[in-house]
Amino acid sequence: MANLKEVRNRITSVSSTQQITKAMKMVSAAKLKRATNAIVQLRPYANKLRDILAQVSTSVEGNDSPYTQDRVPNKVLVVVITSNRGLAGAFNANAIKATNNLIFSKYAEQHARGNLSVIAIGKRGHDFFTKRGFNVIGNNNEIFNNLNFENVSKVTEYIMTEFKEGNIDRVEVVYNRFQNAAVQILTTEQLLPLVPEDKEDNVAELDYIIEPSKEKIIEELIPKAIKIQLYKAVLDSNASEHGARMTAMDKATDNAGDLLKSLKLSYNQARQAAITTELTEIVSGAAALSNG
Repeated sequence: MANLKEVRNRITSVSSTQQITKAMKMVSAAKLKRATNAIVQLRPYANKLRDILAQVSTSVEGNDSPYTQDRVPNKVLVVVITSNRGLAGAFNANAIKATNNLIFSKYAEQHARGNLSVIAIGKRGHDFFTKRGFNVIGNNNEIFNNLNFENVSKVTEYIMTEFKEGNIDRVEVVYNRFQNAAVQILTTEQLLPLVPEDKEDNVAELDYIIEPSKEKIIEELIPKAIKIQLYKAVLDSNASEHGARMTAMDKATDNAGDLLKSLKLSYNQARQAAITTELTEIVSGAAALSNG
C-alpha cells in the first residue's frame, strides 16, 4: 500500500486537474452557446439559397457555369476541417481518420500520382497531413481566431479560381456536422463541381419575379452558394468542437471525482494502518517493560 505522503500528493494533483477540467468545461459551454447561435442562424439562409438555386436553374436551358462542369477527377482537392487545440475527445481524430479513408479508398490513384492536395482548416489537421508528406496548401490555422464569412471566403475564392482554371477537377470537404453538444456527425460533401439538387415532383413550382434575368441570377447565386456551403461547414465544425470539448471535460471532471474518492479511501486505509501499527508497538513496548 502506498505511503501517506504519496497518496496526499496524488490527491492534490488530481484535485488541481479537476479544477482545470471544470473551468475548461465552463469556458467551452459559453463558447458553444455563441457557436450554436451562429450555425442555427445561417442554416435557414443556406437552405433557402439552395432551394432558390435549384428552382431557378431547372428552368434555364444549357447552364454552362464553370462551377458546375463535371470533369473526370484527375486532380482532387480535399478540405479537412479540424480545430487548433486538442482536449476535445475524438473530435480531431475522427475528422482526420475520415479524410484518410476518403483519400485511400476513393482517390488512392490520384494520391499515388501526386495529383491530390489538401487544404487543412485547423492546426491539428494541418500538422497531421504536413508531417506525413501530403501536398498541404497554405496555412489556415488563424481562421478560428477571427471566424467570419470574409476570412472563410478567401479560402473559397482560391478554390473556385483553381477549379475554374482547370487546376482542380473535384473538391470534397470533410468536417463534423453539429447536431447537439454530445453528438457530432462526420460529414463528407462535394463542394465542386456544384450539383444543384433536383426539385421534388410533389413540390409546387414557385413563380419568381426575376430581374434582370434568370441567367444573371444563377451567375451570381452559384459563387455565393459555394462560399456559403464552406462557411456553413466551418461553423458546423466550430460548434462541434466546443460541444465535443465540453462533453470531454465534463467526463474528465467526473472521472477525477471518482479517482479522488478512491484515493481518499486509500489514504484513510493507509492512515488507519499506520495508527494501528503505532498502537501495536506501544502496547508491545509497555508489555515488555512490565515483564521486565
